Amino acid sequence: MPHLSLTALLVHDYDEAIAWFTAKLGFRLIEDRPVTRGKRWVVVAPPGTPQRGGQLLLARAASLEQRHMIGRQAAGRVFLFLETDDFARDHAAFIAAGVRFLEPPRHEPYGTVAVFEDLCGNRWDLIEPAP
Repeated sequence: MPHLSLTALLVHDYDEAIAWFTAKLGFRLIEDRPVTRGKRWVVVAPPGTPQRGGQLLLARAASLEQRHMIGRQAAGRVFLFLETDDFARDHAAFIAAGVRFLEPPRHEPYGTVAVFEDLCGNRWDLIEPAP
């Protein structure tokens, strides 16, 4: 049965992106290996993510066109959704780590949510689904 395993995220620099995702969001570095001249296979994931699915492939932009798309992969819309079982805990931890939220938390019929930006400007939802 097919499944979504990786989502590629364009970044400026591998090491900068690894540092941001691990230090700010507490992601784990799953893999970091060279592929070809200067290109690396870099995968990060939130703690507790299964081995297959929900992982990010950090892809360094390799052309001018790709560099222009960094932070704009969803044309300014929320691009990625980070689900939590404790919104207040993770929201506070992210703020303490320097994550930039674009709005205060809000309560929607589907859960508690707030939009934040990653190091490149991509928008994410931090969301705790309603019970």
